[in-house]
Amino acid sequence: MLESSKPQIVFTLTARCRDCYRCLRACPVKAIRMQNGQAYVDEKRCIACGTCIRECPQQAKTFRNDINIAQSLIDEGHFVAASIAPSFSAVFNKWQHSRLASALRALGIRYVGQTSHGAYQISLESQRLAEGDKTRPHIATACPALINYIEKYQPELVDYLLPLVSPMVAHARLLREKLGKDIKVIFIGPCVAKKSELNRPEVAGVVDCVLTFKELNLWLEQKGIDLSMCEESNFDEKPVHKAQLYPLPGGLIKTAGLKDDGLNLKLLRVDSIQGVRELLNGIGEGSEHALIEPLFCSQGCINGPGIDPGKNLFERRRDIIEYNRETKSISIAPEAADSGLFKAAFRKTDSGSSPGSVTEEQIQQILARTGKQDPEQQLNCGACGYDSCREKAIAVALGMAEPEMCIPYMRRLAERRTDQIFSTTPNGVIMLDGELNILGMNPAFKSFFSCSDVILGKHISYLMDPAPFEKLISGMEEKMDITIFHRPYNLLCRELLYILKEEKQIVGIFINITSQQEHEKKLKEIRSQTVEQANELLEHQIKMAQNIAQFLGESTARGEELVRKLMSLSEGDENTSR
Repeated sequence: MLESSKPQIVFTLTARCRDCYRCLRACPVKAIRMQNGQAYVDEKRCIACGTCIRECPQQAKTFRNDINIAQSLIDEGHFVAASIAPSFSAVFNKWQHSRLASALRALGIRYVGQTSHGAYQISLESQRLAEGDKTRPHIATACPALINYIEKYQPELVDYLLPLVSPMVAHARLLREKLGKDIKVIFIGPCVAKKSELNRPEVAGVVDCVLTFKELNLWLEQKGIDLSMCEESNFDEKPVHKAQLYPLPGGLIKTAGLKDDGLNLKLLRVDSIQGVRELLNGIGEGSEHALIEPLFCSQGCINGPGIDPGKNLFERRRDIIEYNRETKSISIAPEAADSGLFKAAFRKTDSGSSPGSVTEEQIQQILARTGKQDPEQQLNCGACGYDSCREKAIAVALGMAEPEMCIPYMRRLAERRTDQIFSTTPNGVIMLDGELNILGMNPAFKSFFSCSDVILGKHISYLMDPAPFEKLISGMEEKMDITIFHRPYNLLCRELLYILKEEKQIVGIFINITSQQEHEKKLKEIRSQTVEQANELLEHQIKMAQNIAQFLGESTARGEELVRKLMSLSEGDENTSR
């Protein structure tokens, strides 16, 4: 069952990505594409080693979950066999070892085998081929991440690879020989790169699904299967002595029965990305190492990205060794199988390492854009994830990186913006040292106090009363918000003063409110004049009212007197007529 039509193996959970570039720094092949601050995995360049998964502090990198594939194989009624990687003894606790087979059977798996059988056969074949041709070095091919790396990035070394499949594929073929061609095989182990191995032509129809131990634990949880509730039972295959050590560095050499005390120049074991890189860069015709066993993960497969965190590396190593020792009495040494079952072919893809069509002019333009056209400005600090500024410029040209990833460049931009704000703010700013000497001031401050850079280094008393600053430096105050009139400069300022304790420096921000005060003074004068005029008008109105009232009173009295006279006259006429 090929995976080419499925989602990519390693990918980013964008909601968790925090633009820290750690995955890019850790990725051995720079398969991380930065876009809008998000770190995406470039599938064409990725070797599925899982380094970014292990390194991401936000757990934003993950791998494809294939539990549904395994479940469908069972639901469809197939005879499903499991191939369990020997590192299971490092993942599960000792009491769980004897219950694991029962748990797998509870999932619907009908045959539980151990990949160590395939590891044993591959070890024998590796030894045979290496001894058959001592004219050149031979690189063991058990690690799929290593195969991906060599095929994509160092194709000149493909001819040094032993033409053998991995223990996973070898065991699957042995199972099919034993149980029938129609069975389905699920491999369970610590490796994410095993999922990419299914894309290889020689694996088509041999291994149907790859699960990591993380996925196995999740599958058991989903099905409600608790190992503590499972009965003890044996695997359907007995362990192979020494092949249980295969997950450790040098495991293949030990399984083959070769004596290696670390001083044999014809045998070499190496683990970790850095170690593998250094080794591969030194390989060529004339190399004295006859058999080389490289593992991409540091400390071997017991540090694979498909293992749930819990035990530390030393505990895992201990458990592997103890399991091998404890099972020695029941282990077997299988007979050598037909070597034709284990043949493989590797190809020179060179699909990931090609830099693309990037011209020197493009590189220089990008370097100039980030202020690095001068070689002295090319710090090669590695903060962006690339080893050199030139590598990063090439990545920008290829669309794999962004100019803003350069931290020194972004810092310079920030400093420029800060300097611009400092220079253009209308408020005066001054900085003093612990002795109250002037360290710096902006143009607005110079304008307020009619000074220049000539006074830098002089005491603040040269310009103004130092009393407020002395309170700060003495610890009496931590910050001050005061208003002071500086008479020599006819300047009224609101002053915000505070101390930087660690630097033992004082910052003063001066806000010119002189015009504001004059404006308020004029407003007060206008208000005063308005009130005065209103009072005058009111007094005038009162006087008018009083005058009118007096006039009306006098008129009324005269009217009354006139009426009385008229009435008296009228009464006199009446008496006369009588």
